Amino acid sequence: MNIINKKIELSDGRVIEIETGKLAKQADGSVVVKMGGTMLLACVTCAKEAKPDVDFMPLQVDYKEKFASAGRFPGGFMKREGKASDAEILTARLVDRALRPLFPEDFHAEVFVTINLISAEKDIQPDALAGLAASSALAVSDIPFGGPISEVRVARVNGELKINPNFSEMENCDLDIMVAATYDNIMMVEGEMKEVSEAEMLEAIKFAHTEIKKHCKVQMELMEETGKTVKRTYCHEENDEELRKAVEAFCYDRCYSIAKSGLPKHERSDAFDALKEEFYQTIPEEEREAKQMMVERYYHAVEKAAMRNLILDEGIRLDGRNSTQIRPIWCEVGYLPFAHGSAIFTRGETQSLSTVTLGTKLDMKELDEVLVQRTEQFVLHYNFPPFATGEAKAQRGVGRREIGHGNLAWRALKPMVPLAPDNPYAVRVVSDILESNGSSSMATVCAGCLALMDAGVKIKKPVAGIAMGLITDEKDPNNRYAILSDILGDEDHLGDMDFKVTGTKDGITATQMDIKVDGLSYEVLEKALEQARQGRLHIMGEMMKCISEPREDYKPFVPRIVQIRIPGDFIGAVIGKGGEVIQKIQKETGTTITITEENGEGIVDVFGESKEAMDKALEWINGICAVPEVGQIYHGKVVSILEFGAFVEILPGKEGLLHISELDWGKTDKVEDILNIGDEVDVKLLEIDEKTGKMRLSRRALIEKPEGYVEPERKPRPQGDRAPRREGNGRGPARRNGGDKRNSNK
Repeated sequence: MNIINKKIELSDGRVIEIETGKLAKQADGSVVVKMGGTMLLACVTCAKEAKPDVDFMPLQVDYKEKFASAGRFPGGFMKREGKASDAEILTARLVDRALRPLFPEDFHAEVFVTINLISAEKDIQPDALAGLAASSALAVSDIPFGGPISEVRVARVNGELKINPNFSEMENCDLDIMVAATYDNIMMVEGEMKEVSEAEMLEAIKFAHTEIKKHCKVQMELMEETGKTVKRTYCHEENDEELRKAVEAFCYDRCYSIAKSGLPKHERSDAFDALKEEFYQTIPEEEREAKQMMVERYYHAVEKAAMRNLILDEGIRLDGRNSTQIRPIWCEVGYLPFAHGSAIFTRGETQSLSTVTLGTKLDMKELDEVLVQRTEQFVLHYNFPPFATGEAKAQRGVGRREIGHGNLAWRALKPMVPLAPDNPYAVRVVSDILESNGSSSMATVCAGCLALMDAGVKIKKPVAGIAMGLITDEKDPNNRYAILSDILGDEDHLGDMDFKVTGTKDGITATQMDIKVDGLSYEVLEKALEQARQGRLHIMGEMMKCISEPREDYKPFVPRIVQIRIPGDFIGAVIGKGGEVIQKIQKETGTTITITEENGEGIVDVFGESKEAMDKALEWINGICAVPEVGQIYHGKVVSILEFGAFVEILPGKEGLLHISELDWGKTDKVEDILNIGDEVDVKLLEIDEKTGKMRLSRRALIEKPEGYVEPERKPRPQGDRAPRREGNGRGPARRNGGDKRNSNK
């Protein structure tokens, strides 16, 4: 075996190792990336030839975390890893977005990148190493690739930027972004922040790029040592220069005119299709099928060039706007009468209908991943049905794109949604995209924010989002360019950069950036971020015209939650053996109750639809946790009667003896003359035995003493007499005055 090992030393002394030549040698390229006890195995394979009629880059990236890597069994009945989790899909998307633009435009063979977490040290975040592992595997293969790249996580922990921090360090961070780059250019940025400025975000990106350059340099050395600097030859496209020129001559000017016409999305698309079909008619019928793929490719290039040049030359966009204009916005809240909160946000031809649902701790999302086990109080789900773009096809489950867009919107709103103890509710936002022509994820942020305020959730500040684009002159990208606010879907596709920025009036909360052009300067990025800030504030101003702050109260039909704290010693008493007590409370009051332990206290949430039911449950719980006090008066219930008195439950689970002599001022012959089982009675607690905890109660202490009443003389008990006591099961007559303990059979 020819095993090669390279090392990257981080600034804090930690080391990342890249090893190749030991595992998975039949793959086109494979490496193991290791940091501490965490190890990722990345393998790449590539088809020998492109499939017929494939005119795009068929790249598939999969990231999988093995439970065995952390010494755990998977959950569920099968005890086997199943479909990818949301976290695995999001990690795969981060890698895909960094790799995809770097494959040659004319390379169309299927490429599969598989990254497996095979060893997991508990405190190390493996997703930050996935991009480096994938790029290293490509580097040691013969697959044509314009890398290498690397990805790193940058977090600002206690005011200091750090590369690839551990899980334990993330609690005190206010900036968490993933950055991917080649040695020369930033490729991708995604992450969340707590209202940081544009300048602070740029500083973090530059900090990341400095580290990534070291990673790329080591991969270049790895390519040299493995002899993979020269990649495979291929021919995946047929070209006809005369046909290319014919397409350009016939279509360019008319494409330019259509682009400038300002037609709505579908009418514009129909006009472009009609032009393309018109050109097809100029080709002899017997040649059309053979030349179809080339015509499609050449026409797409002409259409793209015409739209880009219209923006660069005249500053006119496809819908007639200038570069900074935001499309018309209208909003409405409370549209759905029985949703806990709802809002419609429409910007141009993009529309989100978002709802908010409030629930208990039992409704919180439970994460059981290899390295992450927790609950999430706030979740956001994003749905993109085909009808949103006018497509005639069925909807088949949730795709990776929906998970990615929903995650971005979730990260945008998350810093502003209050959590326990300020907010006891589980909160679910659902965004259904009803129309789409540009940045439905940002529409989700805006609609979700409005719906939260409509529901009465006391968000800290309103949040808005905007999608931006960039068109550059390929020959001079830093001097001739156009930054586009609120991009259309076509502008996303034809542009050199698209980035989404969300935030409050005071700073950024989340971002997603994909850069497809080489040599873009930080000065251009800085200008783009400032234009995005101005656009975001404009959108927020339009939102505030609809609703500017959360409603004072929840809607009448929203179930209410009351939260109380109880001493930790009483948690078991409230729950009861096998849960019998808490189940009984819930059944008899019609409420839902959850109890969690925090810092030695019990946090009790009572969730119910009526105040009466909740008050009854709270009274019951408070009674269980109450400590009886001598001298206090209690309203109790008779639970059993014996010859010498009655046992009265004065608090849930706490009984005391009401002796027959304490029933009334006069003589009482039988307890049943005054009380029966099930009667409710007010009693005063006279005494608690320090050793046994037994309680002595009195009814007569609460009754006015009759005039002239004389307390009867009590004769002293003979030696050996016993005080009356309750037998173990309360059945049969109690033994009086000691009784005969001898066995009658003797």
